[in-house]
Amino acid sequence: MNTEVDHFGAGALPDEKQALRFWLKLLSCSVIVEKTVRQRLAKKFDTTLPRFDVMAALDRFPEGMTLGDLSGHLLVSNGNITGLINRLVDDGMVIRTINPRDRRAQRVRLSRRGEQVFSEMAEAHEEWIETMFHEFDEQDREQAMVLLTHLKSSILTGTKKLKEQP
Repeated sequence: MNTEVDHFGAGALPDEKQALRFWLKLLSCSVIVEKTVRQRLAKKFDTTLPRFDVMAALDRFPEGMTLGDLSGHLLVSNGNITGLINRLVDDGMVIRTINPRDRRAQRVRLSRRGEQVFSEMAEAHEEWIETMFHEFDEQDREQAMVLLTHLKSSILTGTKKLKEQP
């Protein structure tokens, strides 16, 4: 049995708890990074992480996206996207076009101003991530990417098995 002391002071945990400990460690890393990015976006750009995420998705698709494609890409509901897009349009960051034959089919893309503002945010975001990961050198990152790719595959396989269970 593994008697290693957990960094969170939980004491000795048996090996059968290793998967849970691993998940908690991944979650804590993710929460720290996300919290820091949220705070920095608010402080430097007076914006939110969801707005940044929407602008990042639209930046990757300069020809624009439908609201449905955007919500699918970001794994959020259409209702969440609609409110964000409305505010981004009001702020001049996003241009919305409506298909005259089907008014429900809206396409959105970054405006020129949105492109400029997002470019500044993306540059700052990249610097923040580099700073937070500075002790993880290129070799560490490559190794982690291989392991995380394998982990994602394992999670997807496990998720499929869970869906098959009653």
